[in-house]
Amino acid sequence: MTLEETMKQKRAGNRGKWASKREYVLVVAGYVVGLGNVWRFPYLCYMNGGGAFLVPYGLLVVFSGIPMFLLETSIGQYTQEGFITCWKNFCPIATGIGCGHLILKFYASGYILIEAWAIFYLVFSFRAQLPWATCDNTWNTANCLGLQTLDSPSVNLTANQTMLKKTTSAAVEFWERRMLGMSGGIEELGSVRWELALCLLVAWTICYFCIWKGVRSSGKVAYFTATFPYVMLLILLIRGLTLPGAWDGIYYYLYPDLNRLADLEVWIEAGSQIFFSYSLTGGTLIVLSSYNDSNNNCYRDCFWLCLLNSGTSFVAGFVVFSVLGFMAQEQSVPVNTVVQSGPGLAFIAYPQATALMPLPQFWSVCFFLMLILLAVDSHFVMVESFITTVTDLFPKWFRGPVKHEIFVLVICAFTFLLHLLLVTEGGIYIFTLIDFYGSTRVCQNFIAICECVVVAWIFGVDRHVSNIEDMTGQRLAVFFKICWKYITPFLSLIAFIIYLVKYQRLTINDYVYPDWAYALGRFMTFSIIVMVALWATGMMCLTPGTFREIGEDKGQWASKKEGNTNRLARLILRPGDIVGTSCRIRGWTWERVEISLPLL
Repeated sequence: MTLEETMKQKRAGNRGKWASKREYVLVVAGYVVGLGNVWRFPYLCYMNGGGAFLVPYGLLVVFSGIPMFLLETSIGQYTQEGFITCWKNFCPIATGIGCGHLILKFYASGYILIEAWAIFYLVFSFRAQLPWATCDNTWNTANCLGLQTLDSPSVNLTANQTMLKKTTSAAVEFWERRMLGMSGGIEELGSVRWELALCLLVAWTICYFCIWKGVRSSGKVAYFTATFPYVMLLILLIRGLTLPGAWDGIYYYLYPDLNRLADLEVWIEAGSQIFFSYSLTGGTLIVLSSYNDSNNNCYRDCFWLCLLNSGTSFVAGFVVFSVLGFMAQEQSVPVNTVVQSGPGLAFIAYPQATALMPLPQFWSVCFFLMLILLAVDSHFVMVESFITTVTDLFPKWFRGPVKHEIFVLVICAFTFLLHLLLVTEGGIYIFTLIDFYGSTRVCQNFIAICECVVVAWIFGVDRHVSNIEDMTGQRLAVFFKICWKYITPFLSLIAFIIYLVKYQRLTINDYVYPDWAYALGRFMTFSIIVMVALWATGMMCLTPGTFREIGEDKGQWASKKEGNTNRLARLILRPGDIVGTSCRIRGWTWERVEISLPLL
């Protein structure tokens, strides 16, 4: 077979490329800009010194966030592989990092439940009377307190605070009793909440049709899912800033408490938020960048995408706290009594606030549409990265026009059935356990350390910088070498140690999990960490050579003769290059091919 025929055959079975640079930017932006920007960053900013929190956040973006973002996207673009075969080709001893990514993706797939919750709330947003505003519903208890009661001018501030301590708001009862039907604990799973299960089915159906054609479909979907949330965010921002009491909320959001800068926990929270919102150490950035052309300027993309992410987080704080300030004024309570994070903000506090506005249905629909699209983007890209990685591992089984669609359908259907556990009456306890232990920051910090050590100390930071310069045609700042070798792994190591020292068991309100649940949670955490160590140890025991030799990338060199057989050579070629038996070739425009060479 001639070289030209081999290249054509390789293209025929190609894993695909982004149709344009715009698609890549939109998909990555849609993935990294997610729920964490809306419901986590503003709360952390408020709780950790207000405007002063921006100091550690900004510094850690520079010394940790941007360097790690560039490291992962450049590796993906260089190897053009999923996150397991990527590390296998880049540095074989680090293949365990890719396996850790795979386990992490399995745990993180449960976040589609948030999308199902948002769909549930969206459906109820079309009712003439929003059900989380009143206590006239069948699921409400005698202790229920509707918004009309709190909004009454005859009730003073002291009375309001007293009532809040003795009663449950209508929004909380809708969340706990109507949608979740919460049981007493994880031991009491109860029955499936079929309305919520239907919402989950809708969410998985949307996911399937977003990725069933691979990057050809996900790239097109991102034109809507990545841009429309910004339209909703802008509408909610304008509305929020015009509400009475809005600036009281913004004051709480940004008032700087400089004393908090001396608290190490503030710096740890800032680093954790960066890893979470930038979607670092999860492997997905590697997969998304692997669909780029090899000469794409990932160096420039890194700065713009990180700026977009952090900017969105900052603006989302104004959207959230302007509305919370309005809500506090309407209820005659301090702003700090209505501030919540995570699901509490999205499904309790903010719905209450929209119910107090004129045209509450419209604002509720806008908010939950934004949440759904933020969740859709993040989730279908996460599933796509999982499928791409498995397909790259077994291309003969899963790569092809019909094979791919069937494989995606099987994955979506199987995971949907598995996630039915999360929509049972005890499902919220399972979801919280997975969220706390399966996606904890200790895993992020450990993988960040491993990635930096592999790139900077085993593969060689100069070699990787040379690869980036070859791809982008742009000289990399020495700053990134210093970060990858010293600063980023050191900061991650500090955060890793502090987490272990200050570890506290998970609780929900006053509920304490049984011991077996905590054991399961610790198993989830260490299953990711141990995978990296086990793979490296296994290779050291079974492969001859030094630690550095085992970790070397063989992909750029023609393989040597072993016995009487000729191994398959993998070279990086460009038009006009002459292929030798042991030559190393670099070029601006690369294409990976696999050819059989007669080796002497």
